[in-house]
Amino acid sequence: MIERPDPAEILERVHTAEAKATRGKLTIFFGAAPGVGKTYTMLEAARVELDQQRGVIIGIVETHGRYDTESLVLGFELLQRRVVEHEGTKQTDLDLNSALTRRPHLILVDELAHTNAPGARHLKRWQDVEELLD
Repeated sequence: MIERPDPAEILERVHTAEAKATRGKLTIFFGAAPGVGKTYTMLEAARVELDQQRGVIIGIVETHGRYDTESLVLGFELLQRRVVEHEGTKQTDLDLNSALTRRPHLILVDELAHTNAPGARHLKRWQDVEELLD
């Protein structure tokens, strides 16, 4: 006797495959210490995508005043940052709503461990990235 597959199981596999196909992809540039070139390498890789006419924007990149890194930002479209005033100082952060509205082919988001400014939808930037991927 031939056992028939469970239709609910088949449907679940199809839904899982569809979700994987539509979800964004994440590339992490990892380094063991500040200043080892994570942001620089990310910008170099994004330049290749930009040269291939793919929609690339900078959501948020922290150059920390490094001239070489700042020079790599030239030529990219920059997503305007969200400005928040907190305890008398102005802070800027990733504008998640604008990023979601734009839906670029590639968006650069630096410093995943960053704590977002008050009033943000998520506490940490990595949570913003999770929402972008979905």
